Amino acid sequence: MKLIPSAAFLSAFTLLAGLAQAETVLQVTTDGNAETVAAMEALTAAYTAANPDVTFEIENRPGGAEGDNLVKTRLATGEAGDILQYNSGSLFQALDPAKNLADLSDIQGNVIDSFKSVVTASDGTVRGVPFGAAMGGGIYYNKNIYAELGLSVPKTWDEFMANNAKIKEAGKVAVATTFGDTWTSQLFVLGDYFNVQAEVPSFAADYTANKAKYATTPAAMRGFQYLEDVFKGGYMNEDFGAAKFDDGVRMVATGEAAHYPMLTFALGNIKQNFPENLEDVGFFAQPGPSADKNGLTVWMPAGLYVPAASENIEAAKAFLAFVASVEGCELMIKTNGATGPYLIKDCALPADVPAAVADMMPYFQAGATAPALEFLSPIKGPALEQITVEVGSGIRPTAEAAALYDQDVEKQAKQLGLPNW
Repeated sequence: MKLIPSAAFLSAFTLLAGLAQAETVLQVTTDGNAETVAAMEALTAAYTAANPDVTFEIENRPGGAEGDNLVKTRLATGEAGDILQYNSGSLFQALDPAKNLADLSDIQGNVIDSFKSVVTASDGTVRGVPFGAAMGGGIYYNKNIYAELGLSVPKTWDEFMANNAKIKEAGKVAVATTFGDTWTSQLFVLGDYFNVQAEVPSFAADYTANKAKYATTPAAMRGFQYLEDVFKGGYMNEDFGAAKFDDGVRMVATGEAAHYPMLTFALGNIKQNFPENLEDVGFFAQPGPSADKNGLTVWMPAGLYVPAASENIEAAKAFLAFVASVEGCELMIKTNGATGPYLIKDCALPADVPAAVADMMPYFQAGATAPALEFLSPIKGPALEQITVEVGSGIRPTAEAAALYDQDVEKQAKQLGLPNW
């Protein structure tokens, strides 16, 4: 016998279907990095526990150029979902954020200003919130060597070089140098950007507009000079041309060398391979000409964004407001540990962070930070690491190197189609 649903049953079914449809499912796309995945899973689980009507579907995109192309294609076709994790800085600008990403200016109350500057669209609106920890670019130092020789953390380049002279006199390697991995040769140039900006505040804008050059801006050229200074002082390890990143980390951790210019992500390497030496390593910002203007060049974390084509903009923004809260920040720290400062106001790192992480915090607390140039300008010449190896090896002098890099930059700017080039 055929059963005919009653009117009451149909009404109840319609109500239940309506409730089911009322649930919001947010589509999230992130990279496949293990720390990224762990943090996003922890954040979404906590948010759903507090907001049962909101659930998430997380997709991991490929890395590198394939992932970049996927993000840009989906944004262009309106198929990028509801939440996107992606780079901040120059790569963020390449997404045409004023057109393709939702305005998040109204959920920035907890976000530190230095991050806002690298997710601000051309119309002045802020389009992202920070996801993960920032990195500092500066100089690791071995605390045992400093204590043994009675050295103080330098705030000027002259003080740094005086420390190097004392270290050399004591028969020790002053600056671990690892040109076997050519990318590591760039730190004295890239990590000096806080000092460049302190002296020439308009440099990033003028550089991008082809109004300023490394070879004609003494403050910018100084980073190349620092490489030459360290080479001429004989402060490097003998095998500097063959040594690699892992060697530099080992040297500064174990006291084979007093200094290693590097990004703070290297703490993960120290923690994994030399855990007994983790507290033997400190960190300071690259010194410049002025102790009064000493500050830290910062590599910003990725951002979380809401594609403008999302059908759930308000729900996505509510979740991002949670991520950018102290509670969300503390959850990320609990999940992945404190490898660097999180750019959320009043989000304190635990007391037992590695010494090098603790050394970074005063710069942030004092507002003495600046984003690396790559977060303020889309131009970074591909040959920089080869040029800095030549300078740091005594092959090419500073002025010639700066002029050569200006030529390298010009090629890239023209490829990007930037105005005035």
